[in-house]
Amino acid sequence: MPDRPQTAAALGRLLRQGALDARELTERVIERIEQAAHPAVFTSVCFERARHEAAQSAARYRSGSPRGPLDGVPVAWKDLIDVAGLVTTAGSNIYRHAAPAVEDAPMVRHLAAAGMVTIGKTNLSEFAYSALGLNPHFGTPPNPRSIDVPRVPGGSSSGSAVAVADGLVPVAIGTDTGGSVRTPAAFNGLVGFKASEGWIDTRQVFPLSKTLDTIGVFAHDVTDCYLLDLALRGERIVSPEPDPIDVSSLTLVVAENAILDDLEPAVRRNFIASLERAKDAGATVRWQHVPELTGIRELIARHGNIASIEAYRSHQALLEGPSCTQIDPTVYARIMKAKDARQDDLDALLHGRLALRRSLWASLGNALLVMPTVPHVAPPIEPLAANDDLFAQVNLKTICNTILGSMLNTCGLALPNGLGEAGLPTSFLLCAPASHESRLLRAGGALEKVIADQT
Repeated sequence: MPDRPQTAAALGRLLRQGALDARELTERVIERIEQAAHPAVFTSVCFERARHEAAQSAARYRSGSPRGPLDGVPVAWKDLIDVAGLVTTAGSNIYRHAAPAVEDAPMVRHLAAAGMVTIGKTNLSEFAYSALGLNPHFGTPPNPRSIDVPRVPGGSSSGSAVAVADGLVPVAIGTDTGGSVRTPAAFNGLVGFKASEGWIDTRQVFPLSKTLDTIGVFAHDVTDCYLLDLALRGERIVSPEPDPIDVSSLTLVVAENAILDDLEPAVRRNFIASLERAKDAGATVRWQHVPELTGIRELIARHGNIASIEAYRSHQALLEGPSCTQIDPTVYARIMKAKDARQDDLDALLHGRLALRRSLWASLGNALLVMPTVPHVAPPIEPLAANDDLFAQVNLKTICNTILGSMLNTCGLALPNGLGEAGLPTSFLLCAPASHESRLLRAGGALEKVIADQT
């Protein structure tokens, strides 16, 4: 890999032009991982598989029959997703020595069918249940954007984010239940795409919440998210980039309630500047009260968290069994808070979110809901690792905006929009209704350069 990270689409172009060989690209990636990757980024690698897939890709290019714009491009997978021959650890010591997966998850098969080269599996918060990305079992991948002290990578898809931000792979796949792609994308200065529920097949993915679990992509630009979204669903990629859309056709709605509380000054400043730049480029920016966001927070306050209730029920035998002492205490404590949750609470959450989702989009129509992805930049690791109460407090604050999108089943796109405290990235989040991924990605493609780093 070149020192400066290149996008998957750019690498695909070089491969098609014959300026780069898939085998050479894969060897560069392997060499960089072996020499430069922090040991906590990957939980396992499959370099022999990668070399084999790269050789097959190179043969297709020689015969003039590549499988599309991603053929020969390397990719890494969050270690919740089954990859044949590798153990799915879910970031837990309990599964570290489990039997390897016997087959690829459907989405892994789809990317292989698109010609992509699987490099390995990336670290995460245990059971994908933390927005900060700390892992006491496999280590915590350090945020490569930090220039002062070690800072959190964001979670739960910590390793996937760091692998892309540090130039180890051009793109990586994560999962997102309450912010687990959008948050680490924000903390690492990446584009992070979260699909809506059911948009991408989650079979053979270790579950946290059967309702809220979704798939997402880490990339350096929106075009790569567009390409990966199609490929992950097994769709044929007709165009190497999304159809262009004019910024003047976009309406962005900013909630005057709920999303602007307790922002760091630079996060607020960059968010407002992004809105002004979008407006100057022709977008309509509308500030209004959005009661559905307050409604979601009230629903959670009354009835609890869908993710923790479903996580407890899915993994009750493990949580109540002798192996529970091996679980990260911060993860264990938060899931166990749902032990006494009633079915009435879960029913109220499920029905309430559906009603609020319908109300929201009936009100907003074709507008996109926008907000700061995270109210602060990536915090230092050391205080959080030393204080469970502080960890819980910061973790909750970190996902205070993204959880709203998850509960309303939006698809989301986090876009870097500047630098904040300690020179760390801030992020701008676009939200669209479920199954409007194509519209979201087209809008993101139009906006990403408009709201890019303003410092």
